[in-house]
Amino acid sequence: MHKQSVSHDSYEAMAEYYFRDIDNKPYNAHYERPATLSLLPEVEGKSVVDAGCAAGWYTELLLRMGAKVTAVDFSARMIEMTRRRVGTRARLIQADLNEPLEFLEDASQDVILSSLALHYLKDWAHVMSEFHRALKPGGVLVFSVHHPFMDFTHFGKENYFLTELLDDEWDTPDGKVKVQFYRRPLHQIISSVYQAGFVLEELLEPMPTEAFQRQAPLAYNRLTRKPQFLFIRARKPQL
Repeated sequence: MHKQSVSHDSYEAMAEYYFRDIDNKPYNAHYERPATLSLLPEVEGKSVVDAGCAAGWYTELLLRMGAKVTAVDFSARMIEMTRRRVGTRARLIQADLNEPLEFLEDASQDVILSSLALHYLKDWAHVMSEFHRALKPGGVLVFSVHHPFMDFTHFGKENYFLTELLDDEWDTPDGKVKVQFYRRPLHQIISSVYQAGFVLEELLEPMPTEAFQRQAPLAYNRLTRKPQFLFIRARKPQL
């Protein structure tokens, strides 16, 4: 693992939980996914990378939508869960997004989708450069991350402008799991995108869906006042 990799052991431990339970959790099913999918272009017949695939929910969906999928995760057990879900229908690769993505040829991909993965990386310059390199001209990057406002306020930090490692503990049906991730100010999120050569197309701070309200009304009320995730679509310019 790269020296800046965090939460690898946490995700190894949570692989079965993600495979079994995460599809139906309201923050995923009724908040993150509707927003991410609203930014996703047509993928039928396209080459798509699921960057940080976890247990393979997006990998399976992209396959159903007719895409040719390369699914990537740094956790061997998450790759195992994705293989359990999709078999040999996708190209599955254990790899760390902190490292060169040598398995992706230059200008070979139409779309890169990264769902709630990039906040585990300290330095975005490298991964954004690699995404830009791997995308075809006109290719699209869609990603979701923790909202900087949420991480700054929830963890009671004093200096919004720092990029810093946060420690959290998640309750799962299999017990508590300690997780680490990085928070960074909004300008660092945006500047890393355009400094890599992308054109920013859309930024979303969405509302949770009605289905979220039915499943978790208290959390729904909070999300209508305080954002949890941030969603961005960017494009590699045509030549």
